[in-house]
Amino acid sequence: MTLHTNASSHKRHGRSSANGSRRSSGHYKPAPPRPEPLTLAYEPETFDPAPITFGSLELDARVLHGIRDLGWTETRPVQSGVIPLALNGNDVIACAETGTGKTAAFLVPIIQRFLREGPVRTAATRALILAPTRELAVQIEDQVQGLTYHTTISSIAVFGGVPMDIQERALKANVDIVVATPGRLMDHMRHDWVSFTGLEVLVLDEADRMLDMGFWPDVQRILSVLPAVRQTLLFSATMPAEVLRLTQEFLREPKYVQVGRRGGPAQTITHSVQTVAAGEKVQWLARWLRDQATGPVLVFCRTKIGAERLASRLSGMGIRTAALHADRTQQQRMAAVEGFRTGTFPVLVATDVAARGLDIDGIAHVVNFEVPDTPEAYVHRVGRTGRAESTGKALTLAAPEELRALRALEKAVGVQLQ
Repeated sequence: MTLHTNASSHKRHGRSSANGSRRSSGHYKPAPPRPEPLTLAYEPETFDPAPITFGSLELDARVLHGIRDLGWTETRPVQSGVIPLALNGNDVIACAETGTGKTAAFLVPIIQRFLREGPVRTAATRALILAPTRELAVQIEDQVQGLTYHTTISSIAVFGGVPMDIQERALKANVDIVVATPGRLMDHMRHDWVSFTGLEVLVLDEADRMLDMGFWPDVQRILSVLPAVRQTLLFSATMPAEVLRLTQEFLREPKYVQVGRRGGPAQTITHSVQTVAAGEKVQWLARWLRDQATGPVLVFCRTKIGAERLASRLSGMGIRTAALHADRTQQQRMAAVEGFRTGTFPVLVATDVAARGLDIDGIAHVVNFEVPDTPEAYVHRVGRTGRAESTGKALTLAAPEELRALRALEKAVGVQLQ
């Protein structure tokens, strides 16, 4: 892997004149131009993205048993690229569209490593997986449970909104794998309930989302107490310059795996836009849900209040709708997700808290009730549909005053909204 850097050189400017004397003029001297920002680019590893059977990876029989229980037979492209590198002990950066199987790409090599090395003499947390949302942490833990069912490997999901005592007991017992959101993990660390002295593997899942949500200071504080010698795996749907810059701090000669078009939505998604006045959006959406939508529909709103009001209004119109946002209790959030998953609620209205936390196959439509603020938000939202090579549809409702922002979004994302 080659890391390319580009930064203009510059000298520190003092207050002295060329002959060393201090300037006496009272004239304002403009500040020197800022240096150009550092840009980074990793050379992607060359690999064959074609599916291969998990059996051909020479995995432990207990891992293969768990894989079969989960119904997996062949790898997806990101798994074909990452798993061999991770099994060799490399640090890895993987950039892939959402819904491509990134979770298995890091869980399979972690579990294989622990089974190959055998149990440690003293109980220790050996792997830490950081995720930006409670929903994502729960779903990662579900896959951990499935893959380790035929082993003695232990794990715990650590996230907010629920009592800390069960998590505390598991952390004090040094379970093998901890899946955590940064904020709740920091709460436990302040009480000295967790030790990472025996940590072997760190995973940063959805790194760009953790940066967007303001979790990076917590992530850096967590990193500061981890063993310097470890394997680090970083996964992200987009790879903005800030994330690439931060990888220099905590990865060692990482291998870079790029799957699909960098930073864009999946090719399996069709994109459309409907121009409608802001005051008419609810009525238009209700008619569309009744007359045209087929299958589960995930609707995104910018604010918690907006999501709650929209869900309430749709429910009042006879459309079974659940709301998902940060002001709901953990039990309410879990009920909304499960109701959406099972079809009890065909429509789920959510804020961006769910843009990276939902891992539900079969979402037919994603609707942006307003034009998203950033290209990254658009990519993350629409990535909830068109997963695992299935097709999906993304619809954006744009008021006339939002059309300028819509055109800028089209250019940044690289898709034409019809």
